[in-house]
Amino acid sequence: MQRAAREAVMPRYQSLAAHEIDAKAADDVVTIADKEAELILAEGLARLLPEAAIVGEEAAHADPGLLDRLGDALCWIIDPVDGTNNFAAGKPPFGLMVALSQGGETIAGWILDPLSGRLCHAHRDGGAFIGKDRITARDTGQEPPIAAISLVFMDPAQREAMKSHIAPHYSLVDIPRCAAEQYPRLVLGVNDVSIFERTLAWDHAAGVLFVNEAGGKAARPDGRAYRVDEAHLPGLIGAASPALWDELAGRLAQL
Repeated sequence: MQRAAREAVMPRYQSLAAHEIDAKAADDVVTIADKEAELILAEGLARLLPEAAIVGEEAAHADPGLLDRLGDALCWIIDPVDGTNNFAAGKPPFGLMVALSQGGETIAGWILDPLSGRLCHAHRDGGAFIGKDRITARDTGQEPPIAAISLVFMDPAQREAMKSHIAPHYSLVDIPRCAAEQYPRLVLGVNDVSIFERTLAWDHAAGVLFVNEAGGKAARPDGRAYRVDEAHLPGLIGAASPALWDELAGRLAQL
């Protein structure tokens, strides 16, 4: 990950040419840095575990059939530049994310902030760490709790319900448009809760594991564990503590 950041990502930060940025979908772009970083990561990870499938965001965009590999016995999941819109605009945050899944369940994850060098990582039943230091999730201590909620991917009815029934119970803050930053914020006492509508594997596999191993809670709104082979399903709640998760999930259940 450090090599990909050093060779493919950071040299392009704030120096992308127009032809190095392409529209991938509405309000979504891809850059030459995404493509080159994914190649570096895929080649390196293949050497570590040759038997594992590899599902990268950009490769899956080109070949959606790769998504069928997310349930394989072992699978590397790559987000070469999470927060690409920020990166392409020459501003933070953005990051690199890698996860390893086993039969659809995430067993390890890594989140690198190439600007600060912060590496968040977690292993199933092994705890969460920033660098070499074990980390325990903490809430903000604010009342009402601080919620980072994106309305972008909600339909109009969901958006209005959120504004009317959920927002009044929280202090709303802008989302960073970068899961590689949003998940650490739930652990580091910056945000208390967050709601994600889209739950693509490369965006969430590493972060969900990191929050859960740190003692917070990230799960589907009905309490089911997040699985990378169910990433087509909408809805995910992340929280700095199980109690904060329960409170928000209870409110959502009443909508």
